[in-house]
Amino acid sequence: MKKLFVFLASIMLVFKMQAQDKYFTKAGKISFDATTAKSPENIDGINKTSICVLDTKTGNLQFSVLMKGFEFERALMQEHFNENYVESNKFPKSEFKGAILNNASVNYSKEGTYPVKVKGSLTIHGVTKEVETDGKIIVKGGKLNAVADFSVALADYNISVPSLVADKLAKTAKIKVDCLLDPLK
Repeated sequence: MKKLFVFLASIMLVFKMQAQDKYFTKAGKISFDATTAKSPENIDGINKTSICVLDTKTGNLQFSVLMKGFEFERALMQEHFNENYVESNKFPKSEFKGAILNNASVNYSKEGTYPVKVKGSLTIHGVTKEVETDGKIIVKGGKLNAVADFSVALADYNISVPSLVADKLAKTAKIKVDCLLDPLK
């Protein structure tokens, strides 16, 4: 009986430890800015419902973003974004699947800020491209904050910009990622 108890306790401990290797959020913030000097107003949006999963053991990282979840200052801009540019009905989400290349240099059990290099496949508007960027993992209070800034060329993802607004919309969008992750239970 004692051996059975020890065996069951060991299995439960292993499962608990594996769960602590994964962190998750469904309230991640991803924003973009495509404003130019000639833009009459800021051309930017934010999505506060992005899903992110990080496996600290492997460094595997995945994001999923519903395109209709981006919010804009003006409703008309949001409508143009969804209907004319990213075609949200046809391409409802964007995804990133990749890994932290220097995962071994992040001490997930010690509070601090750790620079990371992330590489993977980014899919936007039905087009998948390899991307690589620098970011940070901030370990604090038992949570992880994944932060990164990078740029994407709209043309690389077959996002067309009408000539009428070509000088008012940047050809490259600046993307900001800020996801506070909790241990997956």
